[in-house]
Amino acid sequence: MTGDIKVEDNSSLSPVLLTRARLLASEHSKLADRLSDSFDAKVAKRAGELAPVTSVLREWEKANESIVELKALLEDGDTDEELRSLATEDLDSTREALPAISDRLKKALIPRHPFADLPCLVEIRPGAGGDEAGLFAHEMLRMYMSFCTQRGLRPTILKQDLEDGASEDLLSEGVMEIEAEGAYDILRTESGVHRVQRVPATETKGRTHTSAVSVMVLPSFPESGSGMDSALNFEDPSSDYYIDPQEVRVEKMRAGGAGGQHVNKTESAIRLTHIPTGTVVSMQDERSQQANRRKAWQILRAKIAEARQEAREQELVELRRGAMGGVARMGRGDKIRTYNFGQSRCTDHRSGTTIHNLDSVLDGGHGLETVMESVRTWMADREVEAMLAEEMIKEKKEKK
Repeated sequence: MTGDIKVEDNSSLSPVLLTRARLLASEHSKLADRLSDSFDAKVAKRAGELAPVTSVLREWEKANESIVELKALLEDGDTDEELRSLATEDLDSTREALPAISDRLKKALIPRHPFADLPCLVEIRPGAGGDEAGLFAHEMLRMYMSFCTQRGLRPTILKQDLEDGASEDLLSEGVMEIEAEGAYDILRTESGVHRVQRVPATETKGRTHTSAVSVMVLPSFPESGSGMDSALNFEDPSSDYYIDPQEVRVEKMRAGGAGGQHVNKTESAIRLTHIPTGTVVSMQDERSQQANRRKAWQILRAKIAEARQEAREQELVELRRGAMGGVARMGRGDKIRTYNFGQSRCTDHRSGTTIHNLDSVLDGGHGLETVMESVRTWMADREVEAMLAEEMIKEKKEKK
């Protein structure tokens, strides 16, 4: 690939990003040469990660080459009218396509999230708002179950705790597992505080109340870490995601709540406390202590991994802040979305997208997918900004 292609002004691709793309494409070419001589799993994996960048870069460079050739053809006085007309059409269509190709190249350059290919857990907890928050938390659990079921993502409820003495619709905590590979990447847009505005059934004066529900999307690791990417192997003490069993306090308890004769007869419930962070996970939904222990460890491992990854991302935000003059980042403590029942409206506060069909969102249908896709685009744009900031920092350091 050449580096002297003249670039269209409307390509909207930074020279910094273009240089990065060409370096990665060059790396891909070298790795492909190595693989042609002998196979190596790590080399093949890296080559696979770089292949999309190489492919879209070729398409981008081909489009720019075509534009240069077509413009030269139009500027040539000897070009006949029929050929000139065809060249004009081709030039217009290629120019129209170029911004979309540039956007695809930007997205291909974004490093893949370390948990992107994993299944996930979705934890739902009511926040401020009393019973209304518990009711909406239950509705959100149904919403995500429906969304995943419609897309064949195999959701399972791991935990569904209800408020003591409350109806079955008043959720105090829910955890669902989505077993499909890549589920984390699909659902990570949902982490944060979801706000609901509506008139409660018990409200006699017709006033709208505001409640909140917290959602956490966590990576779900397999029961055995063997065979995983070494960086994610939670059984390896050198892994970032390893939890020392000596740092976890295990308590056995009798299960409480509804459950027939089994409840309060045996100490089947388990509570795990990760002492260094104070993270607590309790599980009593299964009849056997062993099953509750396994699920509790699964959730604890997911929470610690997500917290460590979030801390790492926060460090990057701080590093980039100087170059970007402030970085837009919304975490799990931020209000990310509002569901307004009176106006049948759902608004995401990150992407700015509003859907005026709340049923389509709460049913886990096209409305919810539309909102989630808008957030994926928003996240990709923030990543591109961050990449530009990092490259600017590197350039400044190299010039010093």
